[in-house]
Amino acid sequence: MSGEKLPDQLVRMWRLPIGPRLGRPAELDVDRVVGTAVTLADRAGLQGATLPKIAAALGVTPMSLYRHIGSKDELNDLMADLGFGPATELAVSQGEWRADLRRWALAQLEVFRRHPWLTQLPISGPPRGPNAIDWMDAGLRALRATRLDWAAKVGVIMVVSGYVRQGFVLAHQLEHGSRAAGLDQARVEQNYGRDLARLVDPDRYPDAAQLFGSNIFQPPPVVEGSDDHDFTFGLELILDGVAAAVLDAEQGEGDAS
Repeated sequence: MSGEKLPDQLVRMWRLPIGPRLGRPAELDVDRVVGTAVTLADRAGLQGATLPKIAAALGVTPMSLYRHIGSKDELNDLMADLGFGPATELAVSQGEWRADLRRWALAQLEVFRRHPWLTQLPISGPPRGPNAIDWMDAGLRALRATRLDWAAKVGVIMVVSGYVRQGFVLAHQLEHGSRAAGLDQARVEQNYGRDLARLVDPDRYPDAAQLFGSNIFQPPPVVEGSDDHDFTFGLELILDGVAAAVLDAEQGEGDAS
């Protein structure tokens, strides 16, 4: 390394030692502040993890938190990294990139289910924290056996992780909307299909009219795991696209040789 000083935010995020400390250990540190923030967010959503509420839970003043988190934006980054946790338990199959990437995506989905507030945090830039890098590393490992170059690999994991995030947000919004209306999701879709079938003119919207005239919006038979059908369908479409890119890379390398 060049010896240049790392930004304070990265020093705190990676929990690097700042220098020798004299006297008693500080009662407050980054881990306590961020851990408290995550606990509050898990209980009451992101609105429950404001600086005044974090300070009250710790028994300190809000201004004292800035000695450990720098800014509210930095707190968001620290919360995101802690909320995601490490991805080191994700095993890599020998050459089975699709299975590994699917497992990686589904593991992220489970993180969002445990911590729904994560999707409310703004995306402030590329991965920087140790856990975020751990997830990046796991995604890259899934693609290790492919002939994709680094730019393509990064592009793949960005597209997949973006899909997981948006897919969870959409499902979460639909679930809450249905709950607010006192209906389950199947009934909401059934009502939607029935109402639009009456409104859509087949002369003006021929293909849409056929869609609403079909039975796609009727409640499907109950099958274990069917709640994730739409998410899985979209994920497999993306993986199909990745498969095409992997094949192109293999063929391109073969042509070059």
